[in-house]
Formats: sequence, C-alpha cells, structure tokens
Amino acid sequence: MKFTKTLLASALLSTSLSAMQVHAADVPVGVKLADKQELVKGGEGEPATLDPQKIQGTPGSLRAKDLFEGLYSEGEGGKLVPGVATGYTVNDDNTVYTFNLRHDAKWSDGSPVTANDFVYGFQRLVAPKTASVYSWYAALAGINNAQNIIDGKAKVSDLGVKALDKYTFQVSLDHSVPYFVKMTVNSAMYPAPKQAIEKFGDNWTKAGNLVSNGAYKLDTWIVNEKMVFVRNHNYWNDKKTIINKVTVLPIKDSTVEFSRYQAGDLDVTSFSGIPTNRYKELLKTTPDEVKVTPQLAAYYYDFNNQQPPFDDVRVRKALSYAIDRSIITKYVTGVGEIPAYTFTPPSVDGFTAKQPEYAKWTQAERNAKAKELLKEAGYDKNNPLSFTLLYNTNDGHKKIAIAVASMWKKTLGVNATLENQEWKTFIDTRNLGNFGVARDGWVGDYNEASTFLDLFKSTNTSNNAHYKNAQYDQYMAQAAKANDPAPFYQKAEDLVIDQDMAVAPIYQYSIKRLVKTYVGGYKPNLEDNIYTRDMYIIAH
Repeated sequence: MKFTKTLLASALLSTSLSAMQVHAADVPVGVKLADKQELVKGGEGEPATLDPQKIQGTPGSLRAKDLFEGLYSEGEGGKLVPGVATGYTVNDDNTVYTFNLRHDAKWSDGSPVTANDFVYGFQRLVAPKTASVYSWYAALAGINNAQNIIDGKAKVSDLGVKALDKYTFQVSLDHSVPYFVKMTVNSAMYPAPKQAIEKFGDNWTKAGNLVSNGAYKLDTWIVNEKMVFVRNHNYWNDKKTIINKVTVLPIKDSTVEFSRYQAGDLDVTSFSGIPTNRYKELLKTTPDEVKVTPQLAAYYYDFNNQQPPFDDVRVRKALSYAIDRSIITKYVTGVGEIPAYTFTPPSVDGFTAKQPEYAKWTQAERNAKAKELLKEAGYDKNNPLSFTLLYNTNDGHKKIAIAVASMWKKTLGVNATLENQEWKTFIDTRNLGNFGVARDGWVGDYNEASTFLDLFKSTNTSNNAHYKNAQYDQYMAQAAKANDPAPFYQKAEDLVIDQDMAVAPIYQYSIKRLVKTYVGGYKPNLEDNIYTRDMYIIAH
C-alpha cells in the first residue's frame, strides 16, 4: 500500500479529513436550544424518485442527503467528512481503494449497513435493468467494467467492486482517478437496501416501505404537497442529531416560496429562494437571513444537436451569440450570478477554462455575427426561424426564457414559442430528445472539471444536447489518464463550446437562500451539499 487514509490530513486530496470533521450539529457554548426541534424547508419541485441510483436533478438529491449516507459526505467549505466509511487505503497506482466501514452504521429497520450493501448499490447503478440515467457516473469514476456492463458487454457481477468482509469494501478502477473519494459523496454511490428493493420492487421508496441509512427516515409523502422525515434513531450518529422532524415543501416558484417564508411557513428556502426584485430590499431589512454564496453550477440551454435546424452549428452559434448574458445576470436573475461563456465554472479546482473568442467581443459584435450566421443558414425576415423553447415549470426559468426569446426576436427575428412542463414530464421529454431548445442546469457532483465536461461524451446518458463528437470523446479519454488533464480539458472546452456550441452557456449559479436567524448549523459549500443533521433550532 502506498499510504493510508484515515481521518488524518490527506496529501492526495485538496480536501483534508480530520477526526473533528464529522457530521453533527455542533452547538456553540452558550446557545440555548428551542424545545421544539422541527425544520421546514423548500425543496424545489416534486422529485421523480427517491431511489439514490435513479435520482436526477436537485429535487431528489437534496432529499436524499437527509435520508441516505454514502462512504463520505461534504462539509462546510467543501471538506470531505466521514460517512459510513471511517477511512480508506489506496494502492501504489491509485487504482484500488479499500474502505473501512463503521460497525455501528445501520439501516432504519435496524439491520447493519455492510460492504455488501455498497456492492449491491454500485451494481444497481450500472445494471441495464435499473435504467439509471446516472449509470455513466460509474464509468466516469473509472470503475472496472462499468462501461462494458452499461453497454451489455459484461455481467453486473464483473463490476470492480467487492466485499472483502462485512465491513471492508473495495473498488478497483481501470485507471487512476485521484478525486475518486470525492465522487462517493454523490447519491449514485449510496448503498442500497437489497431486501427492501427485492420485496417492494419499484414501490420500495414509498412511505412505509423505504429503508434508509441516513439521519432521517421517510414518514409521509403527499405528492405535490410535502414530505415529512423523522429521526432515524438507528443512525450511527443519532445522538449528535438535534432536529427531530423535517418537512420538505415542493415549491417551484421563488415568489411563492418567498411569500411563505415571510409568513413563517418555512425556516429555510431552496437554493434559489430569493426573488431578484426583493434582493436589495432584503439586504437592508433582514441581512442576517440572506445567504448568497458561489455555486459549482452552470445554467445553460441545450440545443438538440441531432434535430434540424439545430444540427447546423451556424444556427446554434447564432442563437448563443444573441443572448446578452450581462442583461440576464444583472436584471433577470440579479443575485450574484456570473455571465458564462465557457461551460466549466472558474471555481473548479485545478482547471480554469480560457475565455473563447466570442466572449471577448462586445454584445453588438456578437449580434452582428449572429445575424450573419443565421442568414448563411438560410433564415431571415422572409424565412424566420421558429421553434419551441422548453423549460420546467418555475417562475425564474420563465423569466429567463421570456428575456432570451425577446432577445432572439429583436436581434434575429426568431420566433421562439415558450413551453413549460412539470419536472417529471420535463426530464422525460428532455431525456428522450423530444425538443429543439431546452433549459438545463448542472451542479457539479464533485469539485473537478470532469464533472462538467464529461456530460458531453457520446456515451453519457445525461448528455441532453445529444452531442456526439469522436474527437471530443478522445480528449476526455486522454484527460482521464493524464497526470495533468488540464490541457485536454481545454481542448474539450474549445471543441464543445467555441467550435461546436453544443449548448449555450448563460450563467454560473449562485446559491441564494434565506435562512431564519434561529436556524443554526447551516454550512454552505460550492456543491450545495446541505444536511439537516448539521442543523438545530435556537430558542427564540
């Protein structure tokens, strides 16, 4: 073994682990706790599922963080903290990770969480019968045979995972992935309760059936109204958990969410819970409740690269150039967002994408080039380009769509008809490619450039733009095996955005949340991995 990772400082990871960094509600000395420890928070829309291996999007992932726990979790400032794992060892070439699991980790039904539960969870992720839209994540992590299993060329049992014993879980990779442990924070790599899944099938995530291993368990799920979680007293760190009950409300409209927050119906809003038109007012009236922090996330529009006329790069570039990103971030969103001309955010560790040529132009120059390109593609006032712009139901997405459609109409004479769909329908429509242009957003699963750039690989099932370029795939394959992947990441950025404009980057997100002053333990980080188990209610 090259060296051992326990809870001591790590030389390999930029994030350090220390014995004091365990998830718990650490209440400062002198703070008096309220008798009633209950939290109500915004949950974006209604999630399509609570199945960790099938979750897609923030509505599901933010709920999963309360219900389940993987090998590691993320703390304030992005620090890795132990979850079910207490530490790990890695071999000389960083391709075999052996995790030591805590012996007191239990499922909500009282049964132990074992290495076999992680083996089962990882295998479910890649199994074709699971049909997980996140199966590519295992291949990105470099797990042996992951892609072969996804492609139907190998058996699920051939995946590079094994239980060495009840509390020792080993993962073998086909190449060095130095950020592999960071990737285990994502819900796709959570353990799975085999007995419950085999007993209830697709209904295993319903209230009364769901078996979870996080700080909370599911008590109630009333679709489009609320989810209620209660303490999982079998959780290994339950004695350090303070909030007894969590109610999550599926509110899509930030204005509605803000009104309910003001009325006292919510203690914590969703990550987009501050309406733009109230931001400056709130900074004056309740500054202690405003929590705006950077987010490792991109907001963008997908062009369906396989569908005319969006299979023409001239059309894609014209539409992208004509979006005035500064107007969007200043007047439409207006709460700390940054105009985006690259896909990879600048906050990513180890790689800063250089700005493409079009980012250096004035908006007038971009508009002029857009007109030229669209005319070359055969569209003008006599033959206007018309299509539908699809977005999921949300007041913020609607405002952006209205603004962008207006820009396209004014600059290019383009007729974009707006269409909104509820979250579950929207992701199905987008996954199937039944659209021309669609709203999209991506929050990094870990702090490394591949979490963004891997999206555009031909094999990635989250490649909603349906972009396919063999040269791009090659650049990403080279990056995965390089000691210094940055040059290949840059080539990939140049190709997918500057040359092909597979998607139109619009802005880099900020987390804009309102948190009542009586809520303690709110620990923001770039990936917005927020856990209720860290929080507590102060007497007020």
